[in-house]
Amino acid sequence: MKYDIIIVGAGLCGCVFAERFATQLDKRVLIIEKREHIGGNCYDYYNADGILVHKYGPHWFHTSDDRIFQYLSQFTGWHMHEHTVKSCVDGKLYPFPVNIDTLRMLYDVDLRTEAEVEAFYESVRVKEIPFARNAEEAIIAKIGWDLYNKFFRNYTIKQWNLHPTMLDASVTARIPVRYDNDHRYFKDKYQAVPEGGYTKMFRKMISNSNITVLLGTDYKEVISRLSFDQMIYTGSPDHFFDYRYGRLPYRSLRFEHETLPQEFYQSCQQVNYPNDHDFTRIIEWKHATGQVSNVTTITREYPVANNESNEKLYPVPTIKNQEIFKKYRQAATQLPNVKFCGRLADYRYYNMDQVVGRALSIFSKEIPLVVA
Repeated sequence: MKYDIIIVGAGLCGCVFAERFATQLDKRVLIIEKREHIGGNCYDYYNADGILVHKYGPHWFHTSDDRIFQYLSQFTGWHMHEHTVKSCVDGKLYPFPVNIDTLRMLYDVDLRTEAEVEAFYESVRVKEIPFARNAEEAIIAKIGWDLYNKFFRNYTIKQWNLHPTMLDASVTARIPVRYDNDHRYFKDKYQAVPEGGYTKMFRKMISNSNITVLLGTDYKEVISRLSFDQMIYTGSPDHFFDYRYGRLPYRSLRFEHETLPQEFYQSCQQVNYPNDHDFTRIIEWKHATGQVSNVTTITREYPVANNESNEKLYPVPTIKNQEIFKKYRQAATQLPNVKFCGRLADYRYYNMDQVVGRALSIFSKEIPLVVA
C-alpha cells in the first residue's frame, strides 16, 4: 500500500508531523503506533470515578513561545494552571524548587531580599567546582551539601537507580534554584493543560482525512508491505537499527492510583518524597485540571527499570549511554528519507514545548527539501 509519509509513533511529535503533512502539504499519512492508543506518554483518560488522569505520569504544559502555544491552541482550549510542588523533608512540606521561603522555614533565617539569598547560597555552596562534571556537582556548586542531601540526592537515586555522580550534570541543572518567593515550578508565560485532556487535543490534531492511524502494531511487522516517500521515526533508535550497537537504557515508572472519598488529599498537585518511601512523588490531578468532585484521585509514582513489560519513559543520561547513542545518530545520518525526532529518537529529555518546537522546525526547514 502506498503512502506519502509513514510516521512511527502517535505521540506529541508524531501527531505534529502528521497534522503538518496532511494540512500543509496535502500528503497521505499513515501513523503506526505500537500502543493501543494515540497520544504517547501524554495520553490521558477519565477513570471510573470521572477524574482525568495522565496514564504515564504528569504532563504540565508550559512555554514562553507564542508560536508554539498558538499552534496547539488550534486544537484545544486551555485550563490555565501554574504548577506548584512541595517536597517532604523530615515530615514537613517545603516549597520546591528551593526558594527564599524554603530557606526561612528550613533554617529559621531572616532573609528578606534576593541579595541576601544570594549571599546565603554563596556561603554554603561548594566553590571548588569550576565546571560541573555530573549531577551532584551541578547542585552542590549552587547550593551546597545540606540542601543537596535534603532535596536532591536520594530523589535522584530513586529516580535513576544511579548515584548522582554517575549522571550527566543536566539531570539536576535543569531544576531551578530561586532567589525570590515565587512558588511556581515554572516561570513560563503560558502554563496550562488542555481542556478535556491531551487525548482530546490529539484526536483533533489528526482528524484530517489524509491521516490513517494503525494502533497496536510494531511498524516492523508491516513496513515490508508498505510503500512510502518519507518516514518520521519517533521511537528508540536502537530498536530501529536492530540493536546493532547495543541497547540504550531507559527508565520507566510504575503507577499506583487511588481514589479517595474526599475533595482533596494534599495542598498542591505534586508532593515529592526524596527521602521517605519507595515512591518519588504523589500527584493529585484535580489541582491541575480544575475538576469539581467530592472524590479525588491520587497517583504514587515508583521508578523502575525498563523491560519488555513496561514503557521507555526517560533516557538515562550517562557518558556511556551517550557514546552508544552517537553511533546510532551517525547511522541515522545515512538515511536521507528517515527523520528521527522526539524524546526517544533523540535520546534526550525534552519538555513538551521543546518537542513541538523541534517538530515544527524540522518540518519547515528540512522536510520540503525531501518531499518537494
